[in-house]
Amino acid sequence: MSPAGHRIERIAEEIRMEVSLMLAGELKDPRLAVPLNVTAVRVPPDLRQARIYVQISGDPAERAATLEGLAAARGFIRHELIERLQLRRAPEIFFVLDETEENGRRIEDLLREAKTPEHG
Repeated sequence: MSPAGHRIERIAEEIRMEVSLMLAGELKDPRLAVPLNVTAVRVPPDLRQARIYVQISGDPAERAATLEGLAAARGFIRHELIERLQLRRAPEIFFVLDETEENGRRIEDLLREAKTPEHG
């Protein structure tokens, strides 16, 4: 991987760590009081955007409210990233619901059902 690629990876990991810290206690929005986890951050080479993948515990209504809370906090988070990571320009932030664990569980359940002989 090129040195530029390593820099992008490093910045993405630093963004993941800083956003995790902010979500762990610095943001006071009650919609963000549910257990949530930053699983990954994807940043393109031009650093104009950051897709932050989050796992959110709770029912669909709680997840929707949490995503709204995250969207409302984007400006604050972006400002904090400029300060903490000393970036000239912070990327535009997009929060994405990470459902890979849920999808994996669903696939495992379907495979288990397919393997079980039907008793008739």
